[in-house]
Amino acid sequence: MTKFSDLNLNPKVLKAIDEAGYESPTPIQAGAIPPALEGRDVLGIAQTGTGKTASFTLPMITLLARGRARARMPRSLVLCPTRELAAQVAENFDTYTNHLKLTKALLIGGVSFKEQDALIDRGVDVLIATPGRLLDHFERGKLLLTGVQIMVVDEADRMLDMGFIPDIERIFSLTPFTRQTLFFSATMAPEIERITNTFLSAPERVEVARQATASETIEQGVVMFKGSRRDRESSEKRKVLRMLIDAEGEKCTNAIIFCNRKTDVDIVAKSMKKYGYDAAPIHGDLDQSQRTKTLDGFREGELRFLIASDVAARGLDVPSVSHVFNFDVPSHAEDYVHRIGRTGRAGREGKAMMICVPRDERNLGDIEALIQKEIPRIENPLKVEKSDDTPKDERPKRGRRRKDDGESGESKPAEKRRSKSDRGNRGEGSSKVVGLGDHTPSFIELSFDERRAG
Repeated sequence: MTKFSDLNLNPKVLKAIDEAGYESPTPIQAGAIPPALEGRDVLGIAQTGTGKTASFTLPMITLLARGRARARMPRSLVLCPTRELAAQVAENFDTYTNHLKLTKALLIGGVSFKEQDALIDRGVDVLIATPGRLLDHFERGKLLLTGVQIMVVDEADRMLDMGFIPDIERIFSLTPFTRQTLFFSATMAPEIERITNTFLSAPERVEVARQATASETIEQGVVMFKGSRRDRESSEKRKVLRMLIDAEGEKCTNAIIFCNRKTDVDIVAKSMKKYGYDAAPIHGDLDQSQRTKTLDGFREGELRFLIASDVAARGLDVPSVSHVFNFDVPSHAEDYVHRIGRTGRAGREGKAMMICVPRDERNLGDIEALIQKEIPRIENPLKVEKSDDTPKDERPKRGRRRKDDGESGESKPAEKRRSKSDRGNRGEGSSKVVGLGDHTPSFIELSFDERRAG
């Protein structure tokens, strides 16, 4: 078995690895680190939770151990799709540079530009950023990328999903042609393939698992659910979620619950808290300090349920998540693999359950085609009665409530109602003035001469 000591890493890096408690590299690390240390471009393809972050941070630190950064000209650049993933990469650099004097800066949204500018002005060896914030600094004239020696693109397929590919291409054009590129992705969509062909030079391709496969340590299941009525589907679906959680009992020590939309994240989190579950939301619209506080609470075991959008589906390292619940079937099949990859990490067992409504059955089929297996069906814990099947012409008709009706909502008696035809023929065959009746003002009944004389 390969050991970290066999990979020709800097002795001070090896010391930090040993202090962190790691002994042997994962397959992606063993495959990517040697060519990266030789200065070659690397294309790494591996499912989430396989140790991709260390596979580029360790060789980068070794290569950057010598040299010094200049003001506003970082020596290396790591691009991440989300703030959380960028912060996690920064933590990895802190861990492995414990015995080296390398500087870093983290450029993410939700943090003051002034603080970030101060770090860049002093010069950094490692710049970790999300694409949007990086380009903001560049366009303000606070950053130059002409000194980048090593560039890393992490979670490239997620960048594609989030619409960052044009930004990535622009950033590539701002860096030197001679840079070394380390490119990591869980899947290889045609657009990702095009970028690697354009910007990587004869890369070492390291693929440690079949694309988009779920870990064998994760037990999967899906509930096929149909609401009793359309207007009750959402609330009944939330009840199914609570019943699934309750059925797991003490085995569910903590869980991430994924929703497709940010609004649903907030609704589900509010509902969970209403019913006494220790839950909090996390999605892209929340303030960065709140997101960080929520994640820290979940990592430290102070928060049991994390209700999340896909911003939390990639790259977040919470090693001991017992369960993942997909409240919604993801619209992209690859996202299912990344979501459930939050559990069953590092060889541990995990459980992933999903709720599928009729309109999501096509997406479920796409997921099963991708992972090349049928997801076992779980019995619906909520025995929902079917909606009323009585033919429409046999159902009792509801009376329209009129403005002057009583609380019962009953319509007026027939003799007190006037038909449309009656209203259209007012005054026919009647001696009275229809519309004014017996209360005709006296001045109208006067003749023209009488009114003029008066």
